Amino acid sequence: MPIYEYECENCGRHLEVWQKITEDPLTVCEVCGGKLRKLISQSSFILKGTGWYVTDYARKDQKKSSSKEDSGGKTSEKKES
Repeated sequence: MPIYEYECENCGRHLEVWQKITEDPLTVCEVCGGKLRKLISQSSFILKGTGWYVTDYARKDQKKSSSKEDSGGKTSEKKES
């Protein structure tokens, strides 16, 4: 469940609440009865492990050029045993 942050416009109280995504947002401050405003907070997003480089995802033009080099430019030689 995500944590949502709210701030009361009347008393300035700041609170964090665990809520389901489907739940309605809070609108009334429990302390003073003022209007609550939902805040947008920074989320923690961490990339772990290897990857996330340009070289990890082959481009279509690179695949085509490498297949042309393999099939067109080389001659096959037979080895005698």
